[in-house]
Amino acid sequence: MIKAEFLRYSGDLVGFSVSGHAGAGEYGHDIVCSAVTSAVMLTANTITDFLYAGADVKDNGNQILLVLKEPDSAMSMAAKQVIASFHKHLEIIAGDAKGTIQITVKEVKARKGK
Repeated sequence: MIKAEFLRYSGDLVGFSVSGHAGAGEYGHDIVCSAVTSAVMLTANTITDFLYAGADVKDNGNQILLVLKEPDSAMSMAAKQVIASFHKHLEIIAGDAKGTIQITVKEVKARKGK
């Protein structure tokens, strides 16, 4: 199962962690994993390479973590919308491919000194 945890701060989604495998097909032929991987990459690349929003991004092989550095900044406004769109996209995939994606939302506090 793919586990997607979204981070919420002051009512807005400001980051996410995605890990695991959907198990909807053989390795290399799992269309749910492919869809989620593509959506993760598009989301992370849009935030960092096109919006230039400051974000900490870590790819540990089977897990990717993205957290906006300054969620209250004007620069992060569009990035938060992209993360919200990614969340909605995963909800749609999870609805179509039941039992393959677990989505949770965790409330977080602002990071000090950023």
